[in-house]
Amino acid sequence: MDGTNDANRSCKLHTRLRLWEFADRYIFEPIDGLADFYLSVSRANGSMNLVEELPSRSPSTNPKVRTVYGVIGVLKLAVGSYFLVITDRDCVGSYLGHAIYKVTGLKVLSCNKSPNTSSEQKKMESEISELLVAAERTMGLYFSYDINLTLNSQKLCDINDEFKSRPLWKQAEPRFLWNSYLLEPLIENKLDQYLLPVIQGSFQNIHAEVGSEKVDVTLIARRCTGRIGTRMWRRGADPEGYAANFVESEQIVQSKGYTASYVQVRGSMPFLWEQIVDLTYKPSFDVVRQEEAPRVLERHFNDLKKKYGAVLAVDLVNTNGGEGRLRERYAKSIEPILNDDLRYVHFDFHRICGHIHFERLSQLYEQIEDYLKKHGYLLLNEKGEKIQEQDGTVRTNCIDCLDRTNVTQYQNPRGGLSQKKKRGTSSRKRGTQMQRRERWGQFNGWAVQTGIGIFTSVDSN
Repeated sequence: MDGTNDANRSCKLHTRLRLWEFADRYIFEPIDGLADFYLSVSRANGSMNLVEELPSRSPSTNPKVRTVYGVIGVLKLAVGSYFLVITDRDCVGSYLGHAIYKVTGLKVLSCNKSPNTSSEQKKMESEISELLVAAERTMGLYFSYDINLTLNSQKLCDINDEFKSRPLWKQAEPRFLWNSYLLEPLIENKLDQYLLPVIQGSFQNIHAEVGSEKVDVTLIARRCTGRIGTRMWRRGADPEGYAANFVESEQIVQSKGYTASYVQVRGSMPFLWEQIVDLTYKPSFDVVRQEEAPRVLERHFNDLKKKYGAVLAVDLVNTNGGEGRLRERYAKSIEPILNDDLRYVHFDFHRICGHIHFERLSQLYEQIEDYLKKHGYLLLNEKGEKIQEQDGTVRTNCIDCLDRTNVTQYQNPRGGLSQKKKRGTSSRKRGTQMQRRERWGQFNGWAVQTGIGIFTSVDSN
């Protein structure tokens, strides 16, 4: 029995650490009762090892001491290593019964105090330090100590007990593991209890009452780490098929013991195109290497079908002008691969809905209603048993994957989840509906626009 408890303890992540800042090293002391060893990190070169006790202390050493709530990872550069630690966190709700935290404070710990540092290295270190100060203000980072936040509800239901027994970082979906590159030095040192998976995006809980029934609505946006960057500067897809501004959005509704989940995605039009940023209000678009568009687009949708099943591509851009030229390229490139598992629908949002007539989205819904009903949503009963599953998704795009996409994606789960009303779960009452519309726009737009991509991967940009 004791061996089993020790094994379970060794897989649990540290939730609280006391950070000792000595002159020559940092010491991370677990204060959550999950381990008897301390993590020692050299301030000269970032080397790590586990030790059994703290260094001797005296009035002359006087180390700084603070509480931290996890290690996001290590950035290793030619001028030294830098540890990113969480100094503040807020509990923002729960995901399938497990607490979810938002990172509200980051601190970069420098490990480059080598006496042999040249003046050129010192200059480079100073420039990098300025970037790292900006990184400390990175927002939209979320994590859990107990559940894999990179996986949506249906994928969590489908994994077996053996998979769930692995450390969280080994369960993580690489597309949404924001700190993947940063975790590599910790993985090399087999520090499973310090390997904290983090997503970038948004997580929000809404608690409401519909009549006499309590309804909990959770909105999760998971931003993909492929082709990361800010809008205008990062458009289209790369040759591997990774689309810019790609976000998986999940809506979870819980009531009367039932749990329903609906997943959809958004992303830039998945072929090679760009927007040259200049002083004009709306810089022009340019399709790059047009002959490669069909191959890149096919690679993108093949990947989506492997992960989500059938795919309905909803294109919201204008019919005319620069956007119209992109639409023509998109429609022409996707046509050869359309089949029962891949549909394409163009809906000129601006022409049909303008800026205020969002009720006209019903025209789009009439075109895709059969698809939404056919491919359904995930539904779990009171015991957590799967009653039905979602076997297809909707991929929506406009140009920025923001305003038009927000409004349309808000409408999609209303149709996909409408049958929950029959099971005692309704989110269609006016108060909850308006609140959800506001949150939907906020959390998806934030997921697309926020963040610094420097730490996702050395090759991301």
